[in-house]
Amino acid sequence: MGAEVTKQQFTGEDRVRFRRQVGRGTEAIARMLADGLFTDQGRPPRPLLGMEVELNLVDEHMRPSMANAEVLEAIADPDYQTELGQFNIEINVAPRPFTTDDTISLEDALRRSLNRAEERASQTSSHLVMIGMLPTLKAEHFAHHWISANPRYDLLNEQIFAARGEDLEIDISGMPLTERHDPEHLHTSTDSILPEAACTSLQLHLRVAPEDFAAHWNAAQAIAGVQVAIAGNSPFLAETALWHESRIPVFEQATDTRPLELKNQGVRPRVWFGERWINTIFDLFEENTRYFPALLPVSTDIDPLAELEAGRTPALDELRLHNGTVYRWNRPVYDVVDGHAHLRVENRVLPAGPTVVDTMANAAFYYGVVRGLFEAERPLWSQMSFNAAAENLQSGARSGFESQLYWPNVGWVRPDELVLRRLLELAEQGLTSYGLSEKARARYLGVIEGRCVSRQSGSVWQRHAVAAREKAGESRAEALNGMLRDYVTHMHEGEPVHTWEV
Repeated sequence: MGAEVTKQQFTGEDRVRFRRQVGRGTEAIARMLADGLFTDQGRPPRPLLGMEVELNLVDEHMRPSMANAEVLEAIADPDYQTELGQFNIEINVAPRPFTTDDTISLEDALRRSLNRAEERASQTSSHLVMIGMLPTLKAEHFAHHWISANPRYDLLNEQIFAARGEDLEIDISGMPLTERHDPEHLHTSTDSILPEAACTSLQLHLRVAPEDFAAHWNAAQAIAGVQVAIAGNSPFLAETALWHESRIPVFEQATDTRPLELKNQGVRPRVWFGERWINTIFDLFEENTRYFPALLPVSTDIDPLAELEAGRTPALDELRLHNGTVYRWNRPVYDVVDGHAHLRVENRVLPAGPTVVDTMANAAFYYGVVRGLFEAERPLWSQMSFNAAAENLQSGARSGFESQLYWPNVGWVRPDELVLRRLLELAEQGLTSYGLSEKARARYLGVIEGRCVSRQSGSVWQRHAVAAREKAGESRAEALNGMLRDYVTHMHEGEPVHTWEV
């Protein structure tokens, strides 16, 4: 959800003070790295699995339910929080040990929590849907008055539009629904950032030793295209068939503070894959400071360097707030727990859903492959260009299993072939290194294997289901509604998406 912000108007002096504070925070990070002041420095932390899952709300007719305040009151669980749109909520899953059978225990706990939340939400005539993009969302649902009541969101909306000086445009050419269909095109404009709320994700947190951060971040960047290609679950928006993982282009456009002139000048977007492999986490915070002006310049009077001099761990409030408004697909996270600082990689490329077991499988695959790449004798990122990794993300998001991805020593390859031939074994090695039990490894990697053998992700199933309904004579609106109703039934039954029938 992000830090709470209450200040409503900013002056030039506020921005200068905030920039100075972010700069001093960046310098504090550099000193802490040099002086070994991070908790995990020199000794990798105990493996923990932490995640955030964003959820959509629908009514009895599968339409967006603008009732998150009422739903959260009914759920009455601090693990569930508000999100940008009134049709969103989020569950924060407390970190659990990533060893033996602990992941299976986490899976069971997550399922129980979601079932309990669904039961309580249903008492308000709303229902939870774990999906990357709600297919019944229309352009009319992006009106400003559907932003959640939290002041942070309205202020963020105001600042993004102040920076742009014009309405947001969503302009995406889609992939043909079937071989017999022509590509569809979505072009709409809006006076709010609510298209961002259409992008509901699974966010995975990996705590790492500072000296190992760069390798883990580089590994996460390298596999982003594979992740979205085999786990796409966001094919429809505003009754239009778009990409297999349409969250990627929609999110990029929905938070773009640049008018056309600044795009043409090469100004970097706030939703950013990056432009290079890194050597230290300092590289990322330094880029944030250098390239991105503040959106929410709320400052404290605490000097982070003075805190260091006094022997205290600085909170770095300004740096963390600024970092939260630079939307990297793999984001660096600085955090302080019980007075001790640590670092995390936050992986943000995956969609929510379709089921709890699919979610856990996506997480296990990510953690396993990243660990396998980290432990490899030769870094993968020394064998491929950064641009190749960035192009893989776009290709995987656009075409899913039909995409062609570049991989060192393989060349151009379909994602399912790459996973089956190379990455499942690498994930197995990584999960074994973490200490995951054979039972857990087989459960989650078996789901990934089944998905790649069948070549059916959530996106593939959604597209096939809508195409079948339209062939039977339904309109696009009817097909999307009926498909979503079937999706929700399958989601509650809990079998992995590769086993779903159309």
